[in-house]
Amino acid sequence: MIKSRPYLSKIQLKASAPVGSQDFPFSLPAVRALERLVLHPNVTFLVGENGSGKSTLLEAIAVGMGFNAEGGSQNFNFATRASHSSLHEHLRLVRSIERPRDGFFLRAESFYNVASEIERLAVGQAYGGKSLHDQSHGEAFLSLFMSRFGRDSFYVLDEPEAALSPQRQLALLSRLHDLVEEHSQFVIATHSPILMAYPNAIIYECGEHGIRPVAYEETEHYRVTRDFLANPARMLKILMGQS
Repeated sequence: MIKSRPYLSKIQLKASAPVGSQDFPFSLPAVRALERLVLHPNVTFLVGENGSGKSTLLEAIAVGMGFNAEGGSQNFNFATRASHSSLHEHLRLVRSIERPRDGFFLRAESFYNVASEIERLAVGQAYGGKSLHDQSHGEAFLSLFMSRFGRDSFYVLDEPEAALSPQRQLALLSRLHDLVEEHSQFVIATHSPILMAYPNAIIYECGEHGIRPVAYEETEHYRVTRDFLANPARMLKILMGQS
């Protein structure tokens, strides 16, 4: 099922954006060459190497949509360390007249801080009823996906696979599909070839070339994983400098 009206349809750099600046984040080719990015009504992936700018762009989308920079719902307002960029100030977000019922910004790197804020606010019942700190990292992530996420909502996820085994990434993929069927929209930065296999999604690759759409089979994540699993012994010999 495809939403006829995405909650967020595209993002654009404002005409006033300092695209010629060498200061961060405009020093990143993916940001400097952004201009306009059209989002899929269901799922949009941002992929690329570490430092390519995908998380910086994702963060700007989340903050522009009203989420706390460290993560959480739009009701969260805390800052352990203010380290987010000013990119959101230079973005124009084109939204539908249809507003999401709810939403959440998940950042793997600051999830501990979000879990602490959930305890401070005493709202753990919405997250499965068990303290996220009393679960493994992967269990806490799944509790969030299964208990807190719901229909008609907008979700921004930064490397949600970070704490998940391959089996639980598959569980996340299944849950994501259920939520898409219930009219939720996702924008996800990921390294996981499992997650980015979600059908009919748009995949944008960030890199030295800037930012461009890419087919799943053309992503480096897919090609490297495929080549390694096809012949791990040969790949290990190459990596270890053996003839």
